[in-house]
Amino acid sequence: QVQLVESGGGLVQPGGSLALSCAASENIFNYNAMGWYRQVPGKERELVATINVGGMTNYADFAKGRFTISRDGAGNMVYLQMGSLRPEGTAVYYCSARLLTRTYWGQGTHVAVSS
Repeated sequence: QVQLVESGGGLVQPGGSLALSCAASENIFNYNAMGWYRQVPGKERELVATINVGGMTNYADFAKGRFTISRDGAGNMVYLQMGSLRPEGTAVYYCSARLLTRTYWGQGTHVAVSS
């Protein structure tokens, strides 16, 4: 089904900012919601932020006030703007697309927050 390709990961210093992008092979407005999740070794994948087809956003507590999820008007791209990054933000960040009960995932992009 939909192919999701993340980009923009890399090394950033604590307190810095980083923008992630997710390119979708199908129009994201045909999906119930798009999201960003993150995962560190040995832990479950956790919500970072989601945006539904109506534009309503949802953020994890740690992301509120620091991260912003957005999409382009054409429905091709999803973005995650991250600011005030902390070392505990080091993880693989995954883009997701949900259609009813099924969720599709990108390959992930690694973010390392370190001085």
